[in-house]
Amino acid sequence: MKISSRIWRYAQVALLSFWPILLFGQSVDRAQNLADCKNGWESCDRSSLSQLESDQVAFAEHRRHISDCRESFQSCDRSKLTPQEVIALALADHKQNVGNCKDGIGSCDRSQLTQSEARETAMAQRQRNLEYCENGYGDCDRSSLTQVELGKVEASLRQRNVSDCRDSTGSCDRSRLTPSEALDVLAAEHQNNLRSCENGWGPCDRSKLTTKEAADIATTEHQRNVAACAAAEDSCDYTTLTATEAKSLADVEHKRNYMACLRGSGYCDPSRLSEDETYSVARTNGGHK
Repeated sequence: MKISSRIWRYAQVALLSFWPILLFGQSVDRAQNLADCKNGWESCDRSSLSQLESDQVAFAEHRRHISDCRESFQSCDRSKLTPQEVIALALADHKQNVGNCKDGIGSCDRSQLTQSEARETAMAQRQRNLEYCENGYGDCDRSSLTQVELGKVEASLRQRNVSDCRDSTGSCDRSRLTPSEALDVLAAEHQNNLRSCENGWGPCDRSKLTTKEAADIATTEHQRNVAACAAAEDSCDYTTLTATEAKSLADVEHKRNYMACLRGSGYCDPSRLSEDETYSVARTNGGHK
């Protein structure tokens, strides 16, 4: 009997020790089930919900239903909405319809517009059509434009054509240029070509340069090449260097190589050192050891 009593006490202690773990597991499962029910998932077990949890799930379902109606989903059942929610939904639907009609996107039911909304929509559509025409968009309806608007459209199209021709971008129609515009375009093209030649990027047509421009650009390119050679860049063309420039660069490189060997830092080619430099490097490095 004493042994049985002792075993029973041990069992009670063990049960009490595991009880918090069991409670925690149940709490996690209960919270997960509540979340599943609130989200309307099939894994929801309504039978395990308390009254408070059931009320929370019902509220979540109702809010989700309102959202479905706001988004015009097929799952929307207006009969499940309160009178106030039906009114709010009607206001939202009307506002959305007005916006769609004015912006020319989505579904638009003009029969639901008030007279003032219909006028505003017509004005917005007219302004949008004018912008389409001015920008050369395919949706332009010229037949609905007034003479004044047609004049603005033609001026806008002409200006954009001049700009396209100047920048050599877009669709340039030179046949539409006036004599003065054609001269401006030629001047702009010349400047664009000159900048490309000067900077060494983009298409450069040297045949369109003046004698002075060609000479200046040749000087600039030569200076750029000298700098590239001095920096040991792969774009360097040593064949274009003058004897003086080549000697100057060789002297600079010789000094750099000597200092690299002397300091033990950087690329060093001992074979290019003079006898005196070799001795100086050996003595300096030997003294550091």
